[in-house]
Amino acid sequence: MPFFPSLPDDANVRTIFAMAADRYHGWHDLSEHLMRGDSAFSLQERELIAAYVSGVNTCQYCHGVHSQVAMALGFAEDGFARLMEDVDTSGVDDKIKPVLKYVRKLTLTPSKMVQADADAVFAAGWSERALHDAITVCAMFNFMNRMLEGHGIKGDPATFAQRGRMKAKIGYADRSPLNADGRPEPAPAK
Repeated sequence: MPFFPSLPDDANVRTIFAMAADRYHGWHDLSEHLMRGDSAFSLQERELIAAYVSGVNTCQYCHGVHSQVAMALGFAEDGFARLMEDVDTSGVDDKIKPVLKYVRKLTLTPSKMVQADADAVFAAGWSERALHDAITVCAMFNFMNRMLEGHGIKGDPATFAQRGRMKAKIGYADRSPLNADGRPEPAPAK
């Protein structure tokens, strides 16, 4: 149940953004560019980073949705439990392990980042641009995790599966109009 009495029980990101739509009009474009634009990371890897950061933050909604997106894009269904337990023994590709360790540390203790953290990512074969992309995805999901948790949005497995399938299929630039409650307007009758 959301903390705000004005929010419906099934509130989501778009419902929150509808509270001050003028502030967030560019968010979908930014999200689409970060998560679907040109990057050294595949779509699945970016969703993996998003879900992992959200899991580190224990944001049920974002971890749930973005785990589903990553799975829809081919990540192993049982992979997230192992990943959240221990990156090293999780079974993920060795190349992405230092990236995940980097975003975990950046999420939990950002002021303790050191050159060696970046060097581990570079030693795994990632470029500066790739690390920049990982940092940006990490920052975006730290923001979103706090938006959802701050408003009391939790979701449920059915919502995670539905939203995950939708994001895997259409990405982040959903432009369907919202009504006053922040819900998508029904499609016009033909």
